[in-house]
Amino acid sequence: MTADLTIRPLRGDEIHIPLNMAQEEGWNPGLEDGTAFFAADPTGYFAGEIDGKLINVISAVRYGDAFGFIGLYICKREFRTRGYGHRIWDHAMAYLGSRVIGLDAVNEQTASYAEHGFKSKYRNIRQTGTSLCDTPMDPRLAPLGQGLYPSIRDYDLEFFPAPRPEFLQLWTAPMLETRRGFAFVEDGGVRGYGVIRQCHEGYKIGPLFADTPEIADTLFRALAGQVKGQMVILDTPEPNAAALLLAEHYELSPEFETFRMYRGAVPDLPLDQIYGITTFELG
Repeated sequence: MTADLTIRPLRGDEIHIPLNMAQEEGWNPGLEDGTAFFAADPTGYFAGEIDGKLINVISAVRYGDAFGFIGLYICKREFRTRGYGHRIWDHAMAYLGSRVIGLDAVNEQTASYAEHGFKSKYRNIRQTGTSLCDTPMDPRLAPLGQGLYPSIRDYDLEFFPAPRPEFLQLWTAPMLETRRGFAFVEDGGVRGYGVIRQCHEGYKIGPLFADTPEIADTLFRALAGQVKGQMVILDTPEPNAAALLLAEHYELSPEFETFRMYRGAVPDLPLDQIYGITTFELG
């Protein structure tokens, strides 16, 4: 029976809870992901409680009226297989309504999501290795800052199914100690950008979007060069052969994979220009 489960929205000062649970599951979130995550949709994070004790969480982020993304779907181990997960899942799906919905699933869960109308489209492969890069001295590289934000916001529109300005402004914020970002600017326009952030283990690069493989290579070196000698992580869409070659060239090895799944019309994204997705949790 699950009648005693109460589901409520998480407050901004509670966003650390699902991220801490994600860390306990070995998902390795960034040290300062919470503020940007919450800004993406302040009403899209939910907790399930029994007698006031939090037992499970889920995120259902609305990106406008047409797209949503499910993530951070976690139940404490002692409460699993008792139906509580289904309850909070149903709540999140109702919150997203008729939007096209995306998620990243491990292979073992794809059949379960398929029962809810989700279809696998491609794999995302997590690539991990030690950074051996030096940041190139290229005048086309510009550190991300508030002056560049409008151009980054506009450039990002091509690579994501819906605008995400509130999230993006914080994700690319230059004042955070645990992240750095660069844009590739040529002839007065942005032709690529990327962010690297410190996680509980190593540093994740994401997103990494670029018009060409050469620009992606320059941005990767700029980002990985910030943490030379440390572990770097890049989540590459398998359909982008150039992204896989980039990871191989810099001696990153496949460690983990998810299947990108959608319910509804599949967004038409330029996967050949997506070298690293932003996050598994928010798409």
